[in-house]
Amino acid sequence: MKIVIGSDHGGYHYKEQMKEYLTEKGHEVVDVGTHSEDSVDYPVYAKKTAHTLLDEGGDFGIIFCGTGIGISIAANKVAGIRCANVAEPLSASLARRHNNANMIAMGERTMGFDLCVACVDTFLEAEFEGGRHQRRVDLIEEEIHG
Repeated sequence: MKIVIGSDHGGYHYKEQMKEYLTEKGHEVVDVGTHSEDSVDYPVYAKKTAHTLLDEGGDFGIIFCGTGIGISIAANKVAGIRCANVAEPLSASLARRHNNANMIAMGERTMGFDLCVACVDTFLEAEFEGGRHQRRVDLIEEEIHG
């Protein structure tokens, strides 16, 4: 899979670790930054990750900040992005299965890295169920585009 990954300074270390983990699993990883611990604005990297995912044909996006909250809100401002802030594997699975999420966000200050790995693995293995869920995803997209 081609996975686009990004973070602000608050999620920098987990982004770097996740990039290594995903590469070792054989995924193509596109890192859009940030590339240091220097303070940056999370909306910039949320939108950069989202646009790269959509424009370069990635399969999924993964973003980190301190909590996952701000960066997920910013990513969801990009039409075509459905980003879920997840903190445990069940939410990661349901984000894919029911919401057809194409990005997940997590917090370096609120989660252990092993839990992030479990969320990512679960998210990448899950498949969208369609059916009644497709109707709901369509309603979300209608609001964005309507």
